[in-house]
Amino acid sequence: MFEKISRKIGFTEIEIKVILFLVIGFLIGFGIKIIKNGSSSKYKSYDYTREDSLFDFYKANAEKNWKDKEKNKDSDLVEIKREVLNLEGINYKKGEEKKLLDENSININSAGNDELMSLPGIGEKTAQNIIDLRTERGKFKKMEELKDVKGIGEAKFNKIKKFLYIK
Repeated sequence: MFEKISRKIGFTEIEIKVILFLVIGFLIGFGIKIIKNGSSSKYKSYDYTREDSLFDFYKANAEKNWKDKEKNKDSDLVEIKREVLNLEGINYKKGEEKKLLDENSININSAGNDELMSLPGIGEKTAQNIIDLRTERGKFKKMEELKDVKGIGEAKFNKIKKFLYIK
């Protein structure tokens, strides 16, 4: 059969088989596409009525809230000014920078809370932890004992050890 067709058309038998394979593949693919997509149109329709009603609802609430805010604008402005200008209870010392320390200037066994807080990276809580550990164990014998204090790790210890000495 392929021999008769190949003589009439002028193709070889292999060329006819390849062309036939491609045509069959194309038809199968086209058939699958039609079955998969069905006969639905290219564009899907969508009902936006629910979204429109939500839009209208939020728009009405926004307009109501805007009118309420306009009414209370003056009282809010006064309240904001009062809040901004309230300077009571502000601790201005908190923003002060710590004074520069000399090397070996603080005795770790007799330093108070303020002296310990002047060390870099040592706050009120860590200073109290140092004092608590010192009273619990007695005086520090080695500088490395500071690493046992909660809040002092290797990095913080390396920052503060040059300012401390033991006596």
